[in-house]
Amino acid sequence: MNTPTSSQTSANRLRLGTIFFTVFLDLVGVGIANPIIAPLLLRPESGMLPADYSENERTLLLGVLIAVFSIAGFFSGPLLGALSDRYGRKKVLLASLGLTFTGYLIFALGIYLKNVPLLFLSRTIYGIGGGNLSVIQSAIADVSDERSRTKNFGLIGVAFGLGFIIGPALGGELANPNTVSWFNFTTPFLAAALLSLINIGLVVLNFRETLQHPVDRPVTILTGIRNLSEAFTDSRLRILFLGVFFYALGFNFYTQFFQVILIKVFDYNQTQIGRYFAYVGLWVALMQGTVVRRVANSYAPQQILRFSVLGLGFALWLFLLPQESWQLFLVVPILALFQGLTSPNSTALVSQSAGAQEQGRTLGINQSVLSSAFALPPILAAYMDTINVHLPIVVAGSMVLIGWGFFIRFFRTAVVTN
Repeated sequence: MNTPTSSQTSANRLRLGTIFFTVFLDLVGVGIANPIIAPLLLRPESGMLPADYSENERTLLLGVLIAVFSIAGFFSGPLLGALSDRYGRKKVLLASLGLTFTGYLIFALGIYLKNVPLLFLSRTIYGIGGGNLSVIQSAIADVSDERSRTKNFGLIGVAFGLGFIIGPALGGELANPNTVSWFNFTTPFLAAALLSLINIGLVVLNFRETLQHPVDRPVTILTGIRNLSEAFTDSRLRILFLGVFFYALGFNFYTQFFQVILIKVFDYNQTQIGRYFAYVGLWVALMQGTVVRRVANSYAPQQILRFSVLGLGFALWLFLLPQESWQLFLVVPILALFQGLTSPNSTALVSQSAGAQEQGRTLGINQSVLSSAFALPPILAAYMDTINVHLPIVVAGSMVLIGWGFFIRFFRTAVVTN
């Protein structure tokens, strides 16, 4: 293996810095929107839905609206990843950010017109753009070696954490008329659109192409379905992707539907939801930027995942205990620690299973698995909520522990194979 020169190392650092800032701005935009959607549909005073809608009807509609984003990402993630293998990371990233910008504007228009179909159209459009994570991961893989892979993927986690510190807090305040009299539910989405536009300009000016050897392979809108089928039929990868699927499935019961518990159990408004998720983001960033990077220097991904996925499952169950809202904040650091260890290491493990020319494709498959795991929880949790508001959290921890079982089985299989 060739040792990288200092000029190559400096160039890679510049690329990673640009990638990091791109993800950060993108996630600030997502974070701005995050605290708004649940109060918009669940609280009658928002005026988005007719007053005669029942609580269960509002919850079920919310579940479907949240899921639309991930369903769109399920189809677009592997497609964008494969297209970036052919045409380069920069072009595809710019196209995805353009879709994100358009989607935010349509959502703001939908709120202004009280038009629910426009909300669904918007979530579909910026859900397609949100599939660019596979492009980002491929760009990181392009400039990483075996030693730096996990640490570099951890940068995504730091960007997520920082984005979700600033984004939700900003979104909650931008929707609060007590902050500024003309702020309302549309303001956060207009701000998110502006950030997307700035991000497009920064990518045009600063993003240096990382793809060295384009690969020409056929891609279609059904690539996601084909890749998902391959993920679960390939004897070498099936157990690993089952672990990824169930871990992500469980964790996304929390990330995508915990707002409902905050509203129904603790009577949170959009500003309080924004501050809560900003606190979550703070701990995620702290863990990713300190503990995760240090642990990655000493342990391989498979060593870390043996314990982190198990801990994450039990950490989710801890959210069943709080009786007062302040107690929720005591659980968050535990959750952030185990999630912070799990996310980049599971991605690094998947990346390690791919050859240098297969990064976009394999990480696209991984994105398909993640997107399918993102799409199911909002719909399932909405129905579970009609039974018991805490049932989604019970199921969340259970699914993560099932994922842990598959990871352990994969590690044992790998040992036998080697």
